Amino acid sequence: MTFKTLNNFSKNIKGKLRFDYCLKNHTWFNIGGNAKIFFVPETLNELRDFLLNIKKDHKNLFIMGAGSNLLISDNTKNRIFIKLGKNFNKISLTKDNVIIAGCSILDKNVSDFACENHLSGLEFLSCIPGTVGGGIRMNSGCFGTEFKDVLLSVQVMDFSGRVHTINSKDVNFDYRKTDLPKNLIFLSASFKTHKKRRNEIIENIHKLKERKKNSQPLRVKTGGSTFKNPINQSEKKVWELIKESVDNQVSFGDAKISEKHSNFFINSKNASFENMYNLINFVKSKVKKKTGITLELELEIVN
Repeated sequence: MTFKTLNNFSKNIKGKLRFDYCLKNHTWFNIGGNAKIFFVPETLNELRDFLLNIKKDHKNLFIMGAGSNLLISDNTKNRIFIKLGKNFNKISLTKDNVIIAGCSILDKNVSDFACENHLSGLEFLSCIPGTVGGGIRMNSGCFGTEFKDVLLSVQVMDFSGRVHTINSKDVNFDYRKTDLPKNLIFLSASFKTHKKRRNEIIENIHKLKERKKNSQPLRVKTGGSTFKNPINQSEKKVWELIKESVDNQVSFGDAKISEKHSNFFINSKNASFENMYNLINFVKSKVKKKTGITLELELEIVN
């Protein structure tokens, strides 16, 4: 698709299409360069038409959600980013207590909706930053519950513009990952719940939020958990391995390790991608040298 064609396309859509667009404000790290194209579709047809018209550039395509676990390079001038618009964050309830949520909706809002309707099972979502789509992609979870435990199905569009539904039984879930192909854009998802007294749900959410507040840094520029827990290599949590292996005062520019949680890295002021990337690799090498364990990233790097 040429610039002229894209320009004409942008005049006939409800969504937003931008060129040479700064991504920094779309990530929790507040780090990132400029995208070649940034597209926010508001309808299925807009999304489909865009995908069909950039098919030669699908290899440079990246689908983003809230940006809560993304570290984006300062050099993304050849990349195309899609972020689903407001029409993809609707939420509804069936008579069988199944919640259907658009994949651009925040996890917290799904938890709130369930609580308002006296439905339990999704309280853990109140503590997970990001969107439903991102949560499905990486099988997000906390405090003993993961997306795989509550997901019934997900509606997707492939890069050829075809829409279909995938049953959760047909997905292989693992710790912070699934086998769902990368050429799928998650549109909406259905979740199972069960009735419960609203005051009990509120109490459970409050307890989970207190646990998070007491153990994780809040209101800072971070990408959440940097590394996955090495569940098959060590009985220790990854934050313990980092704390044993690295001086938490170490920094690369304004990229630092949180004093509250060693697996949370922070942009204290104006860290660059290089600063944060170097800190990640430094910590990884120190843990490997000290413990023999090779850490695997939980956050996603777009380079």
